[in-house]
Amino acid sequence: MPKFAANLTMMFNEVPFIARFEAAAQAGFKAVEFLFPYEHSAKEIAAQLTAHRLQNVLFNMPPGDWAAGERGLACLPGREAEFRAGVATAIAYAKALGTPRLHAMAGLLPDGADRMTHRATYIDNLKYAAAETARHGIMLLIEPINTRDIPRYFLNTQADAHAIREQVGAANLKVQMDCYHVQIVEGDIAMKLRQYLPHIGHIQIAGVPERNEPDTGEVNYPYLFRLLDELGYDGWLGCEYRPRNGTVNGLGWMPRE
Repeated sequence: MPKFAANLTMMFNEVPFIARFEAAAQAGFKAVEFLFPYEHSAKEIAAQLTAHRLQNVLFNMPPGDWAAGERGLACLPGREAEFRAGVATAIAYAKALGTPRLHAMAGLLPDGADRMTHRATYIDNLKYAAAETARHGIMLLIEPINTRDIPRYFLNTQADAHAIREQVGAANLKVQMDCYHVQIVEGDIAMKLRQYLPHIGHIQIAGVPERNEPDTGEVNYPYLFRLLDELGYDGWLGCEYRPRNGTVNGLGWMPRE
């Protein structure tokens, strides 16, 4: 049976962020993920993980000015120094929290920009980040995201993500496959899992199209859970969805051992 990690950015919003660790543990989760930890000290978050016997499996590197609409720096020419500083910050947090995976958000492609120029910047930045994270035994992830939720996001398809992974050529670079984004952009989730699983470093789930619990919408997650067992996936499934009517009330979808 797959292992499920609660996404504390989206789930357990009934309480403040720091209190969500306890809430997740009480709901039966053994692991958590979140978008960003940087508004809190690593020491404060580490204390919550220890107190509630939770593993942090993933968070994102600094994305630039999130409040102003930025969604990553990795593909942006002229922002390389800021990206590298963010790599160092993320690694410091990951070491303090025992986090094995970091996601480098690609960023938005400006209107009229030359895509190949941004691709070259993206690849160079990923080579740097992969080398730095590898020094600390950390996996680096890239994630295709649909442009309905994030218009102009640079990386959108599984095929492109894996082509970039191959071009970077780093053993610790893998693809973060969010089934929600895959279904919106291209569908055929099961066959993509079969094709790419050896190079997938993390999987996330949510109902489509509303991004609510996985037992809502058009994706047959029980089938995908059985497929992942069949394929031997032993990683975590990040529950990156927005509960419809209270987090705990919506957990009936989750298989229990």
